[in-house]
Amino acid sequence: MVNSTVSEASLLYANTDFTKLNWLETQWAAWYLWIGNPILATGLASFLLHEVVYFGRAIPWIIIDATPYFRKWKLQPTKIPTAADQWACTKQVLFSHFTVELPVIWLFHPMAEFFGMATWQVPFPHWTAIVPQIMFFFVFEDAYHYFAHQALHWGPLYKHIHKIHHQYPAPFGLAAEYAHPAEVFILGTGTIFGPILYCMFRRDLHIFTVYLWIVLRLFQAIDSHSGYDFPWSLQHILPFWSGAEHHDFHHMAFVNNFSTSFRWLDRFFGTDSKYREYRARLKAAKASGMTPEEYAKMELRLSEEAEREGVAAEKIAENLSFKTGFTFGAPKTKVQ
Repeated sequence: MVNSTVSEASLLYANTDFTKLNWLETQWAAWYLWIGNPILATGLASFLLHEVVYFGRAIPWIIIDATPYFRKWKLQPTKIPTAADQWACTKQVLFSHFTVELPVIWLFHPMAEFFGMATWQVPFPHWTAIVPQIMFFFVFEDAYHYFAHQALHWGPLYKHIHKIHHQYPAPFGLAAEYAHPAEVFILGTGTIFGPILYCMFRRDLHIFTVYLWIVLRLFQAIDSHSGYDFPWSLQHILPFWSGAEHHDFHHMAFVNNFSTSFRWLDRFFGTDSKYREYRARLKAAKASGMTPEEYAKMELRLSEEAEREGVAAEKIAENLSFKTGFTFGAPKTKVQ
């Protein structure tokens, strides 16, 4: 039975010239031949990729959180996650991974092939084809996330779904996917629907490109929840990139900054006004000639003020209902 399965799998590469493949392409084919079932091979590879990248990328942030040297770059330096926080977060993340993501990932191969996506095939596409595809995925996901995220801040959806993700006003790397299973499904749809939509129209997409996109998307999500703003962070190189400095404010103040990767839509729709006011006040304080100690006190005061306003905005959001309807943008509180 095993020999029959392997024999059938080997037919996938019956017309493949392995001498023209690079090392990675050869290993890719070897994986599918070793598993013997393309659906099983794709499902297992996809799930393992997600778990290894997610927790592998989160581990350095756990180490950084445990190292006092890095506190000077911590956006909310008085709020360091405890070991209990990290463990509670890990359990919820694993629960979502196995109840929501695993079934979806396991069904991804037949869905991908239905829309014409290459899976087991080699060689891989050229990088000149891969780069624009991934750029499209980033833009599509950012727009999808912007509107879906705002919807999750509306009364019933926030109270019963999104509130879990806002448990930590000072996020940390592992908390990127700390969310209700329904939210994991809703927002995760933006990550995978971009490739599916692209493939429906173009039919020239390889799952290898999707894997590269998933890796980059996981890095983006975990880093934006890290709570650290280093001088070498990407937002200092690409001003339109959101990064931790942008998303940390959303967790702290509850309002503003609904996008994932870019700042464009928040700026266009004005859902970054309180954030820009907050950054302007910090910039003015730094330019005033304050000592580092005075600036630290000023930053703490502004952070506490933003968080108090966020708590008030959260209460307003929770009180919204089907009778009050949905309001575009997060509830606004008056600055005291």
